[in-house]
Amino acid sequence: MAKQDPQAGDLKLIQYLNEAYGKEKELETALQLHIRMTTRAPYKKRLQDHLKETKAQARGLERRIKKLGGKAERIQLVPDGAPDVVAEAATGVASVASKAAAAATGQLHAVRGTGEADKMLHNAKTEYHDEHQEIANYFAIETLAEQLGDRETVKLAKDYRRQEERMANFLEKQIPVLTKQVVRQEVPADQRAKPRRSRSGRSRSGGGSRSGGGSRSGGGSRSGGSRSSGSRRKS
Repeated sequence: MAKQDPQAGDLKLIQYLNEAYGKEKELETALQLHIRMTTRAPYKKRLQDHLKETKAQARGLERRIKKLGGKAERIQLVPDGAPDVVAEAATGVASVASKAAAAATGQLHAVRGTGEADKMLHNAKTEYHDEHQEIANYFAIETLAEQLGDRETVKLAKDYRRQEERMANFLEKQIPVLTKQVVRQEVPADQRAKPRRSRSGRSRSGGGSRSGGGSRSGGGSRSGGSRSSGSRRKS
């Protein structure tokens, strides 16, 4: 059941939850476009999975905001003390503007980059940045909720933060892979660094030279010496 009259702490929490909600809704649009642009199967599959997480997070944030007595909405640029009618109008404008900005950003992502791999790399860098912004959002929500004794919101923020951290870790590994693909596609072979020789290969070859019979020949000379001394004693 939603609270009838949110207190100061709840109002601040609703504000932070709405900031996270707006970011999740923004990323729904961007992720859908990035998925269409992605040709690497593992990367595409991870984006599809994260889009499902993003939509679920937005729904969970909306439910929590309502339970706290607020309304789930995108960024609200309204000055303190503005009349209700002005606040409602500004909220509507902000929501439309946020949706338009997300769509425009997605279109921009579609045309940037010099090749297929370069476009995917640009998208991955943008996603990596966005994930860390979301992680910061959920850290703030988690900490504020702890200070207010709101265990339900603490759990929600912690769960969502961990999801974003897993996605950021995936992207951290994906960015070098995509960068190397850009090099293969766009940089001539004679301009690339030469592959380094394997250390294990050098150590194996070195080990072979050390085992080259030195100790065995030494053992042979010793055995020869013992046989000759034995023959002198007999004589």
